Amino acid sequence: MHEYATRFADLLEQLAERVRELTVDRIARAIKLTGLGILVAALGLTAVAFLVWTIFGALEIPLTTAGAFAVFGVVLAVAGGFLWFKRSRT
Repeated sequence: MHEYATRFADLLEQLAERVRELTVDRIARAIKLTGLGILVAALGLTAVAFLVWTIFGALEIPLTTAGAFAVFGVVLAVAGGFLWFKRSRT
């Protein structure tokens, strides 16, 4: 009789471990990856903002503020035109 109790306890433990592998472990991995993705996106956006700010400041030295804005406007207009002509026709 003691052997059946041990086998039943082992069966329950294996069942609980399998259920945990299929549910909790997957969700924990997804939550971890989501958090890392949000962190990477925030750091990337911050880096892009500082890069644009630095380029604007570097352009503002030889040009005036209006000249720096004009250069940024031309660059963005050219990039927008390129994306407009390269868009998919579907």
